[in-house]
Amino acid sequence: MNMFTYTEIILGVMVLVYILAKIFKISTELSMLAAALAGSLAGGFGIPPRQIAEGSITYLDINLIFITATLFMNILKESGGIAFVVRGILKKFHKNRALLLILLTFLLLVPGALTGAGSVTVLITGGMVAVVLNYMGISKSKTAAIIFIIAGLSAAAPPVSLWAMMTAAGVNMPYVGFFMPLLIPCVVAALITIFLLGWKGEDTNIEKALQELPLPPDKMNWFKVILPFFVFLFFIFMGRQWPHSTPIIGLPLMFLFAALTSFLLSPVKLNFIKISRDTIEQLLPLIGTLTAVGILIQIMTLTGVRGLLAVTAVTLPVTLVFAGLFLMMPVSEAILMYGAAPVIGVPLVLLFNTIGLNPIVALAGLSVIWPLGDALPPTAIIGRLTVQVVGYEDSYTKFLKTCIVPAVLIMIIGTVMVIFSKHLGFLTGL
Repeated sequence: MNMFTYTEIILGVMVLVYILAKIFKISTELSMLAAALAGSLAGGFGIPPRQIAEGSITYLDINLIFITATLFMNILKESGGIAFVVRGILKKFHKNRALLLILLTFLLLVPGALTGAGSVTVLITGGMVAVVLNYMGISKSKTAAIIFIIAGLSAAAPPVSLWAMMTAAGVNMPYVGFFMPLLIPCVVAALITIFLLGWKGEDTNIEKALQELPLPPDKMNWFKVILPFFVFLFFIFMGRQWPHSTPIIGLPLMFLFAALTSFLLSPVKLNFIKISRDTIEQLLPLIGTLTAVGILIQIMTLTGVRGLLAVTAVTLPVTLVFAGLFLMMPVSEAILMYGAAPVIGVPLVLLFNTIGLNPIVALAGLSVIWPLGDALPPTAIIGRLTVQVVGYEDSYTKFLKTCIVPAVLIMIIGTVMVIFSKHLGFLTGL
């Protein structure tokens, strides 16, 4: 038996065990763990404790970013800051539909961009924005589609883009130069989505919308909302302006300083322990996914499966790869969730680099497409969370059909970025 046949058998065992686990409705995290252990046993490595331990902390730094950033957003929400901003924007711009839609777009983009998780956008601002959209005469299905798609784009947007970070780590590429290649397509796609689905409607019923939105504390103001963000941006500015004189404190500590600022400025007394506990509970599925993915990748490397995928990818016809991005990215996300980035993204980026494409811009293009898979079975975690938060009670299939047109446009944007990444390389220096 040659090396390739041996590795293909191990890959087949891993795929089979994963499928069987999903058939028995085992969670995606445990299914990936089962696949990893089955691959190790099939390869003759038994249950390797070292690989499991190392894999489980592979994405520890990313988990810390998620936890601290989400803690910051939860504190801001509990202090009444989010409700204050939504109500303030609605009161000021309810007569200007275009400007209101633009501002609501950015409200949806910020939580996911800071935390890297679309679920945080849905939970922090999704419900309140959905109330406003409903009273703008936008149907529940379109509202759910808007919230889901922009939440996915917010997770892909900088500064924290999980798919880009995990893939970059897999190919030993620094997570540098991604800001504009991710920001521009995410903002453009988000604006296209909200105007495409939300432009037609009625005059905003501001009275009913304000009645349904939560009331912020009386002492809440714009200063208390904005200052924590300035604290966060100040640390980033210092690191970029004086890179050799500023201590490297990392994004998790930056978010903690922002969270502390928001906590101290809160006009109401907050239970920090409860908010922290709720944050961990909220992120537990995501943390579990990253832990399982780390173990899976570690064992795929041990058994040679990761190398097999990389070799297969770089030998595929490039035209076939480009044509398959429409299907490959969303489906891989639907099956593996964030695990799609290191499993599928790493060999693709190696291929793009081999044929002379710009790996940063190409990876940014892939990252824009990946979140669309979060509405597809068997996982569909963000999609189902969105329809629940929005209060959409019609068929899930109708919700998916509403997403089709903006989703196709997003896939076109991402694919064009990959194909013409060499010409768009200037974005990495902006």
